[in-house]
Amino acid sequence: MASTMDNIKLDIKNPAIAKQFSEIIGTVKGCNIIKPDDTLKPDLQIFEINGNPEEFNQIQSLLSTGKLHEIFLTSEKTDPEILMQAIRSGVKEFFPQPINRSDVEQALKRFKDRRALAAPVTQQKSGKLISVVGSKGGVGTTTISVNLAVTLAEQEKDQSVAILDMNTLFGEIPLFLEISPKYHWGEITKNIERLDETFLMNVLSRHSSGVHVLPSPGYLNGHQAPTPKTMERLLTVMKHMFDFVVIDCGPSTDETALKTIQMSDEVLLVSVLSLPCLANANKLLRSFIDLGYLSKERIKVVLNRYINKSEITLKDAKKGIGHDMFWIIPNDYATTMSAINNGKPLSIIAPKSKIVKSFRDMAEIMFPKDKAAPKKKWGFFNQ
Repeated sequence: MASTMDNIKLDIKNPAIAKQFSEIIGTVKGCNIIKPDDTLKPDLQIFEINGNPEEFNQIQSLLSTGKLHEIFLTSEKTDPEILMQAIRSGVKEFFPQPINRSDVEQALKRFKDRRALAAPVTQQKSGKLISVVGSKGGVGTTTISVNLAVTLAEQEKDQSVAILDMNTLFGEIPLFLEISPKYHWGEITKNIERLDETFLMNVLSRHSSGVHVLPSPGYLNGHQAPTPKTMERLLTVMKHMFDFVVIDCGPSTDETALKTIQMSDEVLLVSVLSLPCLANANKLLRSFIDLGYLSKERIKVVLNRYINKSEITLKDAKKGIGHDMFWIIPNDYATTMSAINNGKPLSIIAPKSKIVKSFRDMAEIMFPKDKAAPKKKWGFFNQ
């Protein structure tokens, strides 16, 4: 994925020279200086050397790993032997000291031109945003979000899928997938000016299913909460990176959640067969439509944990919500709890179960693999 921002790391001992490079790089559009302890991988590293052979061994070693695109050097010494060693090591640019500002600016321009030519030409994606919203807490938005994301990733090998956890305090997606992410979306909110595809890919964690995960902080740590503007920028970048982005909104309806819902292509409104949940689902549905956040067609009511002989019938539920049931997920407590406790998707725990088939059928109805108009499946929607 091509990036609009090139990360540059300075390894310069002379503070005055380091400051000069920083000032010059700061004026070049599309260049970002990363701190020495930053976990982001640099695209370009600028070293200050004194001509020690070990320095060139280090440079060759770095370039041979492929972790760096290019290395620039600067030195007080300009002996011909040093320049020849620099060339043999694969160094692209050499700056004698004192530094000439124009030379550095032109070298950075050449670097960016080389990066642009080397970047693979790929068609920018226009992915689908799918928000999963709970009519109240505890209705299973995380279970649905995680298993829908994994199902979409399994549907086609070349489909790219991400899942975003907007449960600010009680985000549990890493537990459902048994991963230990190093970062969460708090990294985005405090570095929003650096947000591009490369930065985001460094923050995301990848599950074995192929799903990329952007978890919430999961605890009160003084992080800056995402704003509607932050969310708009983040989701715009993610749409261009992934075929599908599933967002676990939980029961939240704050301004940021409403912005997420407004931007979504599909909104799954999750309820269970209980009077409080159905009443809340009705209120949310009317609010989304009346306030102009969504059209009725973009809202899909999903009934979770359905038990066949419930006191409340599907007909009663449809009447109470005032909307057709798009999908009904059967109740399978044992399988679902086993999946959660083992930190694995349902398709790994019980690939032939009815609940896994339900997720696969739902994904196929929402986003058909052959793009043909899907056939109606009796008993699963429009009941």
